[in-house]
Amino acid sequence: MATRTRRPERREEPLSRQRIVEAAIGLLDTAGEGALTFRALAERLATGPGAIYWHVTGKDELLNAATDAVIATMTSDTTSTAGTAAATPQEAIRTLALGVFDAIDAHPWIGTQLARAPSQSPLLRVFEHLGRHIQTLGVPHPAQFTAASALLNYILGVGGQNAANARGHHPHTSRTELLNTTASAWADLDPDEYPFTRNVADQLRDHDDRTEFLAGLDLILTGITTRQNTTDPAHP
Repeated sequence: MATRTRRPERREEPLSRQRIVEAAIGLLDTAGEGALTFRALAERLATGPGAIYWHVTGKDELLNAATDAVIATMTSDTTSTAGTAAATPQEAIRTLALGVFDAIDAHPWIGTQLARAPSQSPLLRVFEHLGRHIQTLGVPHPAQFTAASALLNYILGVGGQNAANARGHHPHTSRTELLNTTASAWADLDPDEYPFTRNVADQLRDHDDRTEFLAGLDLILTGITTRQNTTDPAHP
């Protein structure tokens, strides 16, 4: 009688902090922060909650680690960009800012996490790299904190608002339909009370969020460099 050859059992990838963080990011992206529980995460990883606690002490640490994992990619990209001969500090800042903007758009929960924990590493990564580029621009030391803070607040504010607008869309209403409806409402406002808003209604209808974000960023960068030149004794 022929013996049956046993098929080797498939070995599962061992549980690690990286696997846990990656699974948490997937859960946060699909269901939001409210759905991130260790029980739900354990089901996704086919393990027990106790095994996860071996690597992560709690939800706050897990949220911070998930945010840091996404943001670390943005800052490492701009570090390599800034090291190239063709890159300028302005270009490096634009790359970093747009990376964070896109990250918040793709992972809306990140904006909340960055604003919630200003002393933790994800936000500090962004602030640190903005500050380095500000230094490279030659901004005087007394103005460096203000310049970096203005850029950071703009990035987080506009990025977070863009993500909130996207989440607030009715699932059966496209962005184009929403903008058309809003622009039409603006155009119908009282001309004496809202003359400016009526005048830019068509620009709202046709605008691109990423393009407007970069345009606003360039206004801030222009202000930083202009102020630097007017206060630098070498530029009377």
